[in-house]
Amino acid sequence: MATKKKQRTVKTASLKHERKYAAMGCRYIVGIDEVGRGPWAGPVTAAAVCLPLTEEKLSEKLKGVRDSKKMTANQRELLAAVIKEVALAWGIGSCSANEIDDLGIVPATQQAMIRALNDAQSRTKIKFDCLFLDDMILPEIRDISQVSMIEGDSRSLSIAAASVVAKVWRDDYMRDLDAEFPQYGFADHKGYGTAKHEAALRQYGVLPVHRHYYAPIRKLIEGKS
Repeated sequence: MATKKKQRTVKTASLKHERKYAAMGCRYIVGIDEVGRGPWAGPVTAAAVCLPLTEEKLSEKLKGVRDSKKMTANQRELLAAVIKEVALAWGIGSCSANEIDDLGIVPATQQAMIRALNDAQSRTKIKFDCLFLDDMILPEIRDISQVSMIEGDSRSLSIAAASVVAKVWRDDYMRDLDAEFPQYGFADHKGYGTAKHEAALRQYGVLPVHRHYYAPIRKLIEGKS
């Protein structure tokens, strides 16, 4: 007798926190998350996503949206398109390697998030009234309430949606960079500090898209390794 295969449950981030704040009067909650804080090259990128919380089938429409690091590239690309279609507004913001060197990674990340928020706001006439952020606060934003959540991309569907949109945008950017500088392998490692990336740096040198802020790059520039 054939045995039935156990069907895998597709995990989706929760709307519990959004519902809690909606009950307190927050109508337009924006999830904000970033990707690319740790790489040696490329921008740090943030996305802002405002979901239609009154949509009864929202979780069903966004089934599978969760922490982007726990998704495959195909899952992210497919669901990023769905998120953009479903969202009331979404936006992207980045800070370049040069800006990261000038500002430091945390201020640059905050700046990317503000740019993402402004981009999302430019796409809609609704007024955002609450921000959900993944372990971050934006001191420059004083007219909108902010909620910082540790592991927010696993706990909030709004933040998870932002993490997916940001990841797909940055990965596309790094693939474009790979087409310009194919010897560095940006399409594979996305700018992170892999052995392949380090070998390319030693052979071909440091590019303007590399972050001098980080010790491995700085040592190569200074000829210490």
